[in-house]
Order: sequence, then structure tokens, then C-alpha cells
Amino acid sequence: MTKTFEIAVFQGDGIGPEIMGPTLELLGQMAQASSAYDLSFTDAPAGAAHYAKTGESLPEHSMETARRADAILLSAMGLPDVRYADGTEISPQIELRKALTLFAGVRPVTVRKGQRTPLNMPADREIDFVLVRESTEGLFHSQGCGEVTKDEARETLLITREISEQLFEFAFTLAKTRKAAGRGPGKVTCVDKANVFRAFAFFREMFDAEAAKHTGIKAEHAYVDATALWMVQKPWDFDVMVTENMFGDILSDLGAGLMGGLGLAPSADIGRDHAVFQPCHGSAPDIAGQGLANPFAMILSAALMLDWLGIKHEISDMRRDGTRLRESVENVVARGQVLTRDLGGSAGTQEAARAVMEETFAA
Repeated sequence: MTKTFEIAVFQGDGIGPEIMGPTLELLGQMAQASSAYDLSFTDAPAGAAHYAKTGESLPEHSMETARRADAILLSAMGLPDVRYADGTEISPQIELRKALTLFAGVRPVTVRKGQRTPLNMPADREIDFVLVRESTEGLFHSQGCGEVTKDEARETLLITREISEQLFEFAFTLAKTRKAAGRGPGKVTCVDKANVFRAFAFFREMFDAEAAKHTGIKAEHAYVDATALWMVQKPWDFDVMVTENMFGDILSDLGAGLMGGLGLAPSADIGRDHAVFQPCHGSAPDIAGQGLANPFAMILSAALMLDWLGIKHEISDMRRDGTRLRESVENVVARGQVLTRDLGGSAGTQEAARAVMEETFAA
């Protein structure tokens, strides 16, 4: 029996709609070819442009659509010249993370043989790890509410047992799933600064308690500064990394740099009941409407969505299609014949998306 999933679609700002279009076309064709699942797309207006027109960045009806949906596909959000009255950016994606308790920020980093990378990487090496960033608290906890006086400013870092225990359970489960799929050795590295901050010593204690429940998975610790160094020197040594919100925010951009840029950086923010899938890059209003945007990160985020839905609902066809879509993008990028300008090529949005389409449905 075919199961239909409702996907809430946030078209985004700037280049957002341009990269969402071909992504939905790919997903629609994959679903049409499957007898196990179907996808229904529901638009959910939100973002900086919507705020400029209506005074609302995330309307209640769009939030209701997100809550009802089986998954949320969100394109690039925000515009540099459209801000709230206090000067902060329009960020519906952060509002969704908090409202839906999307505590696990999943940031995959993959570099295949032949792929361009800023690293001087041995020819026989590949990079394939996942950074899991706590996405609802940490140093982002007091976002917009920090205390600022004439002489000092304070922001509050929050780490709770409730969220951290769920985060670590997720990280170890992910390592098991990757190991079963042949994508990692089954290792989780806790990235913190426990030698300086009591909050991170608390964080590490909870990690160790969860690690004790997973005897088949190796558990390691690393300080965040050393991790940044090792991500450049030996990134192939990592499997699953788990860390606090701000540390994860910084390290995930470093991971994107290893791949060649944010144009190849997908993401997912996952909770117990909901999940958002979106590219890590911004809305690039300077090239909007010109057909130059890189669609790869958006498509890779959609592949993550298929994999997550397939695992959650035990539909192997969805997992296979997620893998097929991810590998299609990786193959196109590794060959280097169809790359967008940000990756050193000359292809436009449609040409890049068409290359992925042809790879995905090749006989």
C-alpha cells in the first residue's frame, strides 16, 4: 500500500525559490516511480520578504502547516536589508527549531575521491562524517534577550539534562545506523570545553552516561579547539561528532569549507516528532533571479529528508531513494564536469539540477 506524506514547503528568500523548484521536481519524480510512498507538497509562506509585505515572518497558519506535516523542507531564508525592529535578522528557521524542539542539528560532511577540496588530501582518502549540533539551547539560549549596559554585555549559555540526554541518544543511534550501512566505524566524539567550563563538564558527564549504554559504539572526547585543528589535519578520522549549539555553528561552517563551500552543505534539524531539512547557505540576493544559484545543498537536504522518513516509517524504498539522490549529487560533483560558479564551474541552476536528475534516473 502506498503511504502519502505531507511535506511543508518554505520557499525562502532570494535564491530560495530557484533551488526549491528543481528539488521538488526531483522528489516528485522519485515518488511517482515508487509504489511504496507518495509526497504531497504544501506551501508555507514565511521569511524576510513575507515580513516586509505583511509584518509577519512566520504566520500562524504556516506554523500550523509545519506542525501537521510529516516533514518540513525549507529553503534559504533572510535578506540583509530586512530586519526586525531591534536590528536582528529574520530567521523563521530558528523559530521553528525552538517551537518544535528540534534539538539535533545534523550537518553531514562528505568529500569523495576526485572531488575538489581546499585540503591537500591523500588520493586514497575520503571524508564522511556527521556533526550533530544541539540546536535549541547552548549559547543561543538568550538570543535576542542578552543583557547589555553601557559598560558590559552578558549572554547566558544553557545546557539541560532533558535536551542533552536526547541529543546523545540521537548521536549514538546515528552512529549505529551509519555503521550498519557501512558508512562509519561506529564512533561518537563529544566535542566540548570541559577543561574550562563547568557547563561542559556537565555536558560530558551526560555523554559518558549515554555511552555506557552502547557497548558496540566507541566513545571519545575532544576539546573544540583541538577538533578544529584535526578537522583540517585528519578529517577522515571522524564518524559522528556531537557538540553544543555555538560550537556546532562554527564547526559546521568549517566542515562546509572542507567540501568546497556552503553550496554543498545540507542540514537537518530533528526532534522527537518533527524535522526541518534545509541548505546551510544563505539566500544570496545578489544573484537571485539570474539562474546562477547552486541547487546541490538543497537537493542533498531533500535526500536527508527521504532517509529520515524512511527510517521513521520503516519504508526501505524511501531510504534507498535518499541514498540514490545523495550519491547522484556526490557523483556529479566528484566528476567536476557540471559545477556552479561557487564551486569553480560555469553551470547554472537548471543545468546543475538536470545533471543530478540524469544521474538519479540513469538506467
